[in-house]
Amino acid sequence: MKTNLEKKLSYVSGYRKYRIEVAEYILLNKEEFPTLLNLCFLDNKEISHKACWITEFVCKSNLTMLFPELNYFIKNLASLTNDSSIRPMAKVCEILCESYFQKKNKESISYLTEPLLEKLIEINFDWLISDVKVATKAYAMRNLYLLGKKFDWIYPELKPILLKDIPDHSAAYKARAKHILDKI
Repeated sequence: MKTNLEKKLSYVSGYRKYRIEVAEYILLNKEEFPTLLNLCFLDNKEISHKACWITEFVCKSNLTMLFPELNYFIKNLASLTNDSSIRPMAKVCEILCESYFQKKNKESISYLTEPLLEKLIEINFDWLISDVKVATKAYAMRNLYLLGKKFDWIYPELKPILLKDIPDHSAAYKARAKHILDKI
């Protein structure tokens, strides 16, 4: 039997309006957020990618909802195989990384421990070198750039990957890669 959240997700489509409606439901019913995350990582092609879309919208509005679930979230990222699930989660990682490196945001710093940051680095490098869509690779580049501010070994590893892959990718990939290379 489907839960109320699963029923709501079954009606979600690519239309932003429907994604926002379910995200607002989660924001008003915070106790449903762990259930939403569980649905993201299920091997359910009908629901999982939709749960990931909603997670992205929720985290854009209220990232702090993710903090108590960070361990679970980061631990399970590598299990995602569907591009429609990976892209929104890569965006959530970008939101997390940006939050971590904002000096005024002490809360994200306390939740993102060294082992979690290291796992994020590993996942983002995997996304960058795997056969995922360009949007995910663009988020991975940005995440690694940000994480390289803390871990000085990242830039020397990131630079050759970007230089090697630029000729083989789309204009969007090339633009983001050149932008990141200029910064490092």
